[in-house]
Amino acid sequence: MGLTMRERHAIIRELSSRFQRVRKKERSRILDEFVRLTKYTRCYAAFVLRNCGKKQVRMVAGHRIVFIPGHARPPGSKRHRRGLYRTKAFLDALQQFWALSDGLCGKRLTVFISEVLPLLERQGTLSVADQTVRQQLLGVSAATADRLLANTKRESQLRGRSLTRPGSLLKHHIAIRTFADWNDQRPGFCEVDLVAHDGGAAFDDYCQTLTLTDITTAWTETEAVKNKAQIHVFAGLQEVRTRLPFPLLGIDSDNGSEFINNELLRYCNDQKITFTRGRPYRKNDNCFVEQKNYSIVRRTVGYYRYDSTTQLHLLRSLYARLRLYTNFFLPVMKLKAKTRRGSRLIRQYDEPKTPFRRVLEHPLIPQHIKDNLSSLYATLNVVLLKRELNHLQNLLFRTALLAGPPPKPSLSRHAPPLEHPWRNTFYRHNPE
Repeated sequence: MGLTMRERHAIIRELSSRFQRVRKKERSRILDEFVRLTKYTRCYAAFVLRNCGKKQVRMVAGHRIVFIPGHARPPGSKRHRRGLYRTKAFLDALQQFWALSDGLCGKRLTVFISEVLPLLERQGTLSVADQTVRQQLLGVSAATADRLLANTKRESQLRGRSLTRPGSLLKHHIAIRTFADWNDQRPGFCEVDLVAHDGGAAFDDYCQTLTLTDITTAWTETEAVKNKAQIHVFAGLQEVRTRLPFPLLGIDSDNGSEFINNELLRYCNDQKITFTRGRPYRKNDNCFVEQKNYSIVRRTVGYYRYDSTTQLHLLRSLYARLRLYTNFFLPVMKLKAKTRRGSRLIRQYDEPKTPFRRVLEHPLIPQHIKDNLSSLYATLNVVLLKRELNHLQNLLFRTALLAGPPPKPSLSRHAPPLEHPWRNTFYRHNPE
């Protein structure tokens, strides 16, 4: 196995000082040993050993500056870089677009800026007067954006823990009834799940969010339901189906009774919809919708308890605008390949695109649907959408804070006592 770059640099620093001091015969011996260790060509090896420790070397062809390992800067000195993106005007503009994108990562943020900035300028909603800042916004790299926004992300990090994590899709589903082969390359095959808004106290009735995600285009629809009763979940699913830009061909759910029931099974039989379910206690079987449960639902409505009629209406109004914001303006990346090299797992993603763009580019979606979506897209204003979302979020959070902590569950006369002998013993020996 060849040497690493760090090991080569260590060898260069060790041999260069001797190489520059000794005579020609001894240099030849050192050079032979150096070539054998590093596998460099003899000409380049002599060049490196001669110039190690110098600040810069100008090559004859093109005057290229070559890095020479071993050069040490004077104590206390720092390497000064030309700060192209360090101006206050650019940082303020970048932070505004990051907030407008709901905190996207650098790879998705750069696509968001290139998509939204020309649209806002055409609508007259937002314009960047400084052309230098505008060119920097359109040309900034993902790594630079992440580096400049590191402090902003740290200060505005969402507090809370998500119980759902993305994973690899497993196709070992237990088919309930199949009218078409499950094909995740064709729009219309979706995963569906519920997100509970119990605020950490899972008793009595509280609102649920029905999340449906198309696997091919990543188009996501959300609908608030009163609770997880079959009648409400089924009505929410019917409402979500009417808003999809393509026919619903397949549903994949978990094993909850809100989905695995006769009413939904009969409905899928009548409508010729493929109905499958994942394995029990395997959330990775529904990885696409599980990921959206956090990135869309939890990041928008948080972890408060919502159980009133007012909060239910606020959630529905919020989701009516959220579907336009996420599907038309927020780019998503899809996993293309995953390979393992030793202990490292290397993932390859495709180019970030919004679900709207993925629908327009898909050949199986009719042209009239694409035209209708393009007409709707031309009427949308992302700044106004974001303001409305923020206003509804503040109203929703205010109702949750004014309601206070959730009440304690009522106990029936047959319920066991709260204090058990083993619990008293545990707390007595473990006061913490």
